[in-house]
Amino acid sequence: MSRELHAFLIILIIGAATLATRILPVLIFGRKASVPEVILYLGRTVPYAAMGLLIIYCLKDVSLFSSPHGIPEAIGILVVSISYLLKRNSILSVLIGTVVYMVLVQAVF
Repeated sequence: MSRELHAFLIILIIGAATLATRILPVLIFGRKASVPEVILYLGRTVPYAAMGLLIIYCLKDVSLFSSPHGIPEAIGILVVSISYLLKRNSILSVLIGTVVYMVLVQAVF
């Protein structure tokens, strides 16, 4: 199989998957004006669960008993929390926290 055909098939599959995610909700729920309660519940709870899983995943290998004792991670979490409380912008807060964490890990610790 040529590289061009392989690339074309990948793009075709990705496009079909994207289209399916747009069409399936309409096919399943129809064009009703009201959204089912279970979908509203999932919309309220899943983002917090996903964020919790990401935090746990990021902190799973932090050792409190060896240097640097989790200090860069703690400072990064603190920076993200404070910047979110001040600006209410998730993306900006994560970006600032990541930069602070990387500077601490690369330059200080």
